[in-house]
Amino acid sequence: MTQYTLNINGSNRQVDVAADTPLLWVLRDSLELYGAKYGCGVGACGACTVHLNGVPTRACMTPVSTVGRKQVTTIEGLDPKGAHPLQQAWEELDVPQCGYCQAGQIMTAAALLKENAKPSDEDIDGALAGNLCRCATYTRIRAGIHRAAEIAAQGKSAGKSSGKGASKNVDKAASKKVKP
Repeated sequence: MTQYTLNINGSNRQVDVAADTPLLWVLRDSLELYGAKYGCGVGACGACTVHLNGVPTRACMTPVSTVGRKQVTTIEGLDPKGAHPLQQAWEELDVPQCGYCQAGQIMTAAALLKENAKPSDEDIDGALAGNLCRCATYTRIRAGIHRAAEIAAQGKSAGKSSGKGASKNVDKAASKKVKP
């Protein structure tokens, strides 16, 4: 075991884990951050997506030893009060069905919107091509991203949070710190 100090959602957190432990399991098992989900274990589904220095990254395929001093942002840290435009749009449009993949969808979409404030359908489809949704809510996800872009453009993200998280159906377990 090796001790690592990781910058998680703006706070330094220490963990004592094996060097090859995937970041996903460090987040879930050591730090009790359950928003990133295990979907496939091979980086193909996107359910485990987090940001490393703002870049969407598959946490299931990222050994903790490679994180170093990079800033790790999880769905819990995107906006803890749920005021991020994507979180608002997801709730407003009731985007998720089962919600399992939605943290990864939102994290990937957040990186897209940071680079492209008004993405086209093609931009969205390209950016989220590696994120799978078993419930096939792709048209609602796309609508949610467009709505988030509108919210951000209108400056409505400040002060509109209900503090309930990304959606009433997304990551209740993460917000309650209950291991699913």
